[in-house]
This record gives sequence, C-alpha cells and structure tokens, in this order.
Amino acid sequence: MTTDVHTTSPKPAADNAAWKAIVLKYQQPSVGRAVWQLVNTLVPYAGLWYLMYLCHTISWWLVVPLAVLAGAFLVRVFIIFHDCGHGSFFKSSAANDAVGFIAGILTFTPYYHWRWEHAIHHASAGDLDQRGTGDVWTMTVQEYLEASRWKKFAYRLARNPLILFVIAPLFLFAIKQRVPSLKASPRERHSVYMMNLAILGMAIALSYYFGWGAYLLIQLIIIMVAGGAGVWMFYVQHQFEDVYWERGEDWSYVSAALEGSSFYKLPRILQWFSGNIGFHHIHHLSPRIPNYNLEKCHQADPLFQQVKPITLFSSFKSATYRLWDEKNKRLVGYRHLRQLRRQQKHAAR
Repeated sequence: MTTDVHTTSPKPAADNAAWKAIVLKYQQPSVGRAVWQLVNTLVPYAGLWYLMYLCHTISWWLVVPLAVLAGAFLVRVFIIFHDCGHGSFFKSSAANDAVGFIAGILTFTPYYHWRWEHAIHHASAGDLDQRGTGDVWTMTVQEYLEASRWKKFAYRLARNPLILFVIAPLFLFAIKQRVPSLKASPRERHSVYMMNLAILGMAIALSYYFGWGAYLLIQLIIIMVAGGAGVWMFYVQHQFEDVYWERGEDWSYVSAALEGSSFYKLPRILQWFSGNIGFHHIHHLSPRIPNYNLEKCHQADPLFQQVKPITLFSSFKSATYRLWDEKNKRLVGYRHLRQLRRQQKHAAR
C-alpha cells in the first residue's frame, strides 16, 4: 500500500495587534503617487489607441502587437479600478468613485456592482462554506466523488485551461458583467445599466474613427490579453498547493490572508504592469493599502516575508491543481483520484 506523504512549509503566525499596527502605516493614500500612476498608465494606453488608429489602415501586423501591449496596460488600469473599489487609491471617496467609474468603462466592469461582489470575496476567501461569489469554482475531493456524471463533466470543462484562461475571461468581461446579479441591490443593478450605456457610447465613438469591424477586433484582442492575464493572476493568487481552506467555524481572516493568498513574485516589468498585486497576501490582510504601498508593507516586517513566494515558472504548476483534499489540506490534481482508487482496491483485498 502506498502512502501519500505531504510536507508543508511552516505557516506564518500573526498577533492581531502586531500586524494591524504595521499595516496601518501603509494605508494612507498619496495623491502624488496616485496621480502619477494615472498618468503613466492612462496616457500610454490612450497613446497606443492613437497609434493603432494611425496604423490600422496600413497594416494589421503593426496593429496586433500594439493591441497586445494595450492589453498589458489595461491590466494596470484594472488594478487602479480595483484600488478605487477598496477606497484605497485616493483618500477622497468621491475621487475613488469617479476614477473607478472611468476605469470601469475601459475595463468593461460596472464599478459598484463589482465592488459589492469583490467585498464578498474578501470576506469569504478560504471559507469552504462560503464558496461561490468572486472565486474560482473549487470542489473538494469528496464532493467530486459524490457528484453526478454531468456535474463532473461541467467541473472538468470549467477547470480546463482553455476555458478558464481564454473563453471565461471573454465571457466574464463581454457578457457576464453586462447583467446584474439577482442578489444585487438597486444601486449595484443601476451601476451595471449605467456602465453598459457608457461602454456603448465609447464603442460608438471609437467605431466612428476605426470602423465597427476594426474597433471590435482591436477591442477583442485587448480584452483577451488583459482578461486572460487577470484571470491567471487571480487564479494563482488563490489556487496553489498549500493554499488555505477551512470550514466556517475554523476559518480565520488572518490565516486566509497570509496562507490563502499567494506572494506571486514576478519579474519587475510584470510586477509593474500588474500593479504590485502579486503581494496578494498583504492586499488580503489589508485591502485599504493602495497598490503602490504593497511592496513596502511586505518588506516592513519579517512576519510577511515568511510567506513563501511563488515564482513565474513555479506558478505554472498551479494549472494542474483541480480539487481540495480536506484530509491532507492541499490542492490536488485528478491523478490523486486514481491514487485513491488504487489505495481503496488494495485495502479491500
């Protein structure tokens, strides 16, 4: 009989008073840094659209690389949108809401509706009893074994990399974000309708200059790049082998942040485009910290540095994880199911 041996690195321990005192220093927004981030993000993004306008009648071989680069900048726009939703980008709530709405038009995301759903994610990340809003569909091994054939098929389809990182982002930003949740309040529902009108206005304006066909193709490429990268980032930040999942009565906010959100250590250029969101353990510990302060907070205390980093290359292994093994407290792949069956057959002899 084979034994499934699993070793984990030591988990960081945190005293509430200690970590709260540390993060408090970095929760203060900076108008100067926020404005500079808007300039170095939105100006190049607008410049790329202008270059694509100049090039689209010359050669699409020039347009496509520009659209891909624009997609990378749109990831950074989304991080600004994300910070505004947390009320952390500016000190002024009115400034956050205004910039968040504008960034929402560019990212095809309704500001208030997304803010409401994302708050649920932060309040329930890592809680097995609160899955289903703002997270990646994750079943436990036992749930999968007890599921119907059709549910297993749907789950395998949803977790397929092509679906998860190519089809799903397009569906999410182009279609799903256009329809409000049935559980949403009137303000959240109205934010979806207002955003749909604003996006339609932007599409009509850009189509006037590019033509409908050219605009749609360019916008599609940008959304595919930004959406795929964004979903991948979110996936890696909460889908790694030793990630934290617990049932409601045992769930801990601090543990969910420091153990259930990864430190995704990216090359500097990718860290810049992703707005430091790889310091996701810090972000979940304190969503009020603006993205431009996350790295400084991470470096401020050894407590945060105990979180083992996930590198760009090691992160690709995350795509093989499919199910949560409650017994061993780790994510596993479908191969684990075959090992279980062999063990069960061996034990039955």
